[in-house]
Amino acid sequence: MPALKPTDFTATVTWLGRVTDRDAALSSTPLEAAELTFAGIAGEVHGGETRPSCSRVLSQHPRGTTIRNVRQLSVLSEEELDAIAATIGLDRLDPALVGASLVLRGLPDFSHVPPSSRLQAPSGATLVIDMQNRPCHLPAREIDALAPGHGKAFKTAAEGRRGVTAWVEREGRIALGDVLRLHIPDQREWRPLV
Repeated sequence: MPALKPTDFTATVTWLGRVTDRDAALSSTPLEAAELTFAGIAGEVHGGETRPSCSRVLSQHPRGTTIRNVRQLSVLSEEELDAIAATIGLDRLDPALVGASLVLRGLPDFSHVPPSSRLQAPSGATLVIDMQNRPCHLPAREIDALAPGHGKAFKTAAEGRRGVTAWVEREGRIALGDVLRLHIPDQREWRPLV
């Protein structure tokens, strides 16, 4: 039996983007399509096959240690973005403001999809889910620039709804309107003995 099980769950790509200069702004530039390579989306500041370790993995690696880049893409749910927007008092939250690479519609409870799940495009391009993307304060500045006073609530509103980070397992093209199939690990939930 395969270690990964295709599901009947699919999601439609409703937004694509790339952050080209994080020092200038976290905002993404919208794209119609993207070629996914083993380094991520070409020209994306979060791309690369490796990256320096950061605060997220200090318990495992000293800051700046070269590690595998499993944070090449920031993948969000359109439904969860809508819930965040409503919580912070906006009609809509532009995915560009939160540095999104990819926004999907149709997968329930998306930010809690199991790590190591796959999202596969019609081209065969395949993303591996690393883990839930924890909210940070950086989008607040971008949101406040367009909707003053609304950004400060982002971090709390995005808790459990910030999407996931992912890396490219198989290269290929991805485009707006593509339908991605979810594949999940075929294993039970971890239950350590106490």
